[in-house]
Amino acid sequence: MKVSVIIPVFNEAGTIREILKQVKDVQMEKEVIVVDDFSTDGTREIYPELEDFIDRLVLHDRNKGKGAALRSGIRVVEGDVVLIQDADLEYDPNEYHKILKPIIEGRADVVYGSRFKGSQEHRVLYFWHHVGNMMLTLLSNMLTDLNLSDMETCYKAFRASLIKSLDLKENRFGIEPEVTAKIAKAKARVFEVGISYRGRTYGEGKKIGLGDGFRAVYCILRYNLWS
Repeated sequence: MKVSVIIPVFNEAGTIREILKQVKDVQMEKEVIVVDDFSTDGTREIYPELEDFIDRLVLHDRNKGKGAALRSGIRVVEGDVVLIQDADLEYDPNEYHKILKPIIEGRADVVYGSRFKGSQEHRVLYFWHHVGNMMLTLLSNMLTDLNLSDMETCYKAFRASLIKSLDLKENRFGIEPEVTAKIAKAKARVFEVGISYRGRTYGEGKKIGLGDGFRAVYCILRYNLWS
């Protein structure tokens, strides 16, 4: 079973080498798709030295957002399973096998890697950011009738046929509640596994903000109730 790892990238010059090395070291049949969302910090100048780590490089001609980057990546996948990997070292590629196991064994169509489930290590950071995640997950669960613990997680894996069938619209971080609403409507078999998490501070490059939280609320309502 071939895994297509999609890595959306925006201004990750400090981490792109290390995350691609970590992904390369994971022993499985895979393709690595990097979608650069118009980085301006020198990230694009690094790609020529990373040709052995990237199977497909997609370059946006302007900054469009994470959701748009994921759609660009999904359009070119050739694998049986699609796995999302951020470029910021918050998530550990060594946990791919654990995340993919329910799909590989034929028990799941979608797997969410939960930062709030299980006994894995977590960096202690922002209280209100955590509360916001919990509130968004709760609202999403109320409308999807799923019992997820971490709707906003980066680590999501999908059967490629399923994720390709979804008509995704959101350009920024609203992609998370949108895809959750749409897999619920598709009656997909959804699993969760606990993962470790090494969160970044805003000074270290974390990008999601308060405005994205309000957009997430809108997306939860829109894609569950109005579409």
